[in-house]
Amino acid sequence: MHIFDKFQLKDKVSIVTGAAMGLGKAMATALAQAGSHIVIADINYQEAEKTAKELSEQESVDAIAIEMDVTNEDQVNEMVKKVMNHFGKIDVLFNNAGIVMNEKAENTSLADWKKVIDINLTGVFITSQAVGKVMIEQKRGSIVNISSMSGIIANTPQCQASYNASKSGVIMLTKSLAMEWAQHNIRVNSIAPGYMKTELTKPFFENGGNMTDTWMNMTPMGRPGQPEELGGIALFLASEASSFVTGSVYTVDGGYTAL
Repeated sequence: MHIFDKFQLKDKVSIVTGAAMGLGKAMATALAQAGSHIVIADINYQEAEKTAKELSEQESVDAIAIEMDVTNEDQVNEMVKKVMNHFGKIDVLFNNAGIVMNEKAENTSLADWKKVIDINLTGVFITSQAVGKVMIEQKRGSIVNISSMSGIIANTPQCQASYNASKSGVIMLTKSLAMEWAQHNIRVNSIAPGYMKTELTKPFFENGGNMTDTWMNMTPMGRPGQPEELGGIALFLASEASSFVTGSVYTVDGGYTAL
């Protein structure tokens, strides 16, 4: 097989959570461009539908939207049933859905702490478990969990203990699932992005100020990443090009954690 053929995802089926916009949409687009059919599983169904339609028309793949809250086990299980009824298989799962709350630890309410942990960590487990059962039966699959460089370092100057803890948990969950499911030919890896310029963070970078100046001064490349710059690593981990890769964490942070 030619090396380029290993990056192809023609007729594969990929689920990407939280992919209605931002980083998830960028990674879903990369997978679709490699030929994968796409499931946009997002709590924002209207935006998910728009993204699915866009991918279907532009990339000539079968892209569908499913409304889903990653913290709701019943909704996640129902999503898996819908995907299996529609496609008959699941080849790839990207656990991308997540939130951040910038709050000082001493002022963080228990409700806010639980919300971040539930979405960012427990949601990854619930979705991986549901999809993992299908992949175990299939005896194959690739799961990619989107953690963050914040799971490796503690950010400054913003305070976000709940986010950092949740993303660190995602990294260990990734390693744990990789160890358990290797025997089933299921690979589990993680992408840990640094500061990225998305729809949500764009105003911060455009307005500037002490916080973004600090971020960029601590980033050797001196700029934020663009969502599409996650496409290459996303495709690599989803495809057979990474057939001997599991339990690994790939930082995409402009050199931030190299300091």
